[in-house]
Amino acid sequence: MFAVKEKLNPTREQMLEFLFTTGAFGFVIANNAFIAGAAGGCQAEVGSATGMAAAAVVEMASGTPQQSADAMAIALKNMLGLVCDPVAGLVEVPCVKRNGVGASSAVVAADMALAGIQSRIPADEVIMAMYEVGRSMPSSFRETAEGGLANTPTGRKLEQLVLDQ
Repeated sequence: MFAVKEKLNPTREQMLEFLFTTGAFGFVIANNAFIAGAAGGCQAEVGSATGMAAAAVVEMASGTPQQSADAMAIALKNMLGLVCDPVAGLVEVPCVKRNGVGASSAVVAADMALAGIQSRIPADEVIMAMYEVGRSMPSSFRETAEGGLANTPTGRKLEQLVLDQ
């Protein structure tokens, strides 16, 4: 948000509005699906944050509420199924990099919505799809460090390095 702030130069009031927007979308997601990787995979953590940021960028750019919803849906749709597989149970790998890519995706989704591209699947339905995918996801892919990148040979070596310290 602060990178976009440099380009759009919002007023203090506009900054408060984008914070309210992102909070409102987060509230809807949290109450209808997940925001924690342990509950719904990384799609719940990075995906939710990406969708929330996309909606807020639209708000900051003076888009409509529908454009914010479209941006959130576009961003979140592209995160569906993302597993939570922290190496050694820590957020350094791969989480930090996923958040960076999520920030980029948020800006792209916002640009698409501001250009008039609509999500064919409504935001509420995208959130429900994330809930369904998260509930179906095996526990080894929900922040347990038992699957995915955490279970690769390099992931296990890094885990040993961390645990031996």
